[in-house]
Amino acid sequence: MGRRLLVLDACLGAVVSLVVAVAITADVGGERGPDLGAYLFAAGLGLLMLVRRQHPVLALVATTVGLCGYYIADYPPIGLAVPVAAALYSAAEHGRPVLATAVAAFLLVASSFFRLREGEQLAYLLGYELPWSVAIMAGAVALGDGVRSRRIRNEQQRERERDLLEASRREAARRIEEERLGLARDLHDVLAHTTTIITLQADVAREALDDHDVAAARAALEVIRTAGGQATGELRSTLALLRRPAEETPRAPTGGLEHLGRLAAATTAGGLPAAVHVHGEPAPVPTVVGVTAYRIAQEALTNAVRHAAGATRVDVHVTYRPESVEISVRDDGRGTAGDGHGDGRGHGLTGMRERAELIGGTLTTRTSATGFEVSATLPLRGSPEPGRA
Repeated sequence: MGRRLLVLDACLGAVVSLVVAVAITADVGGERGPDLGAYLFAAGLGLLMLVRRQHPVLALVATTVGLCGYYIADYPPIGLAVPVAAALYSAAEHGRPVLATAVAAFLLVASSFFRLREGEQLAYLLGYELPWSVAIMAGAVALGDGVRSRRIRNEQQRERERDLLEASRREAARRIEEERLGLARDLHDVLAHTTTIITLQADVAREALDDHDVAAARAALEVIRTAGGQATGELRSTLALLRRPAEETPRAPTGGLEHLGRLAAATTAGGLPAAVHVHGEPAPVPTVVGVTAYRIAQEALTNAVRHAAGATRVDVHVTYRPESVEISVRDDGRGTAGDGHGDGRGHGLTGMRERAELIGGTLTTRTSATGFEVSATLPLRGSPEPGRA
């Protein structure tokens, strides 16, 4: 690209030198006729075109000084437009339009003064030559400033595009991080709930076998089989999200408010009686709200089975309100210190709180003499509708 520009400037310089040399040869005025000095001046104007890009102000000042010296030496007139137009353009293109305009005005005034003093016809000078010179010089300045403005706009546009691209990348990274955390929460909920049930029922089956109670052992193994099958289904649904192309809308994972009874039955089978109580008029809720409520209930029931020492039952209360759905899980046991059941520091409680806050809801926990309670309020309006919670 630099070599092409150099060749272009060399051609421009040759044209300037040629045009000025032709004007000198025409010898249409001036007391001093064409000589070597005049033609050297023409060559010098052409050479200045080679430095106009790197040093536009220097090229403009040198051209101005040279023209003044040329006319002071009383050589034949060569006009102004051609010798100075390229220098004016370059100065304006490099952010000096005011300087270029001032130099052009100075040259026009000085040239007109010298030519009138030498007897040039006022009508010819002002009516024909001066307007053409003004038009060409003004056009050169305007063109240079226009090219500069367009270059700035293009650069700003490229900068905006880079900013948008960077913002898109950050947004994509944020979404990936949210998806990763969501998958981690799903896997935690499924595995924690299922392994808790399986562990408890395995102990029941072992004790039943020790007591030669085949029926009880079979019942425990059936619960294990059912819990394992449900976990397998949910894990497949979760893993299917990872296999889907990014442009496809992933399926919502299994589980909603209508499946709370299934959770209660699994918890009851795990050894802790559980029941679901519905308050208010049940109504359809956004998918993300239903899934979030399901996951919160699942984790709260798992915590009750694991940590509620001495619990005899756990109740899930679902309350439908016009603007929200409230879900609470209450047990009548006693949490142990540091187990994440009563102190609010466990990963399970953190995950439940994150789920609720992700859709604009809130989650609170409360420990009392009668047990432990997890309560969540999930708004129905303004909830996002992603393919998964």
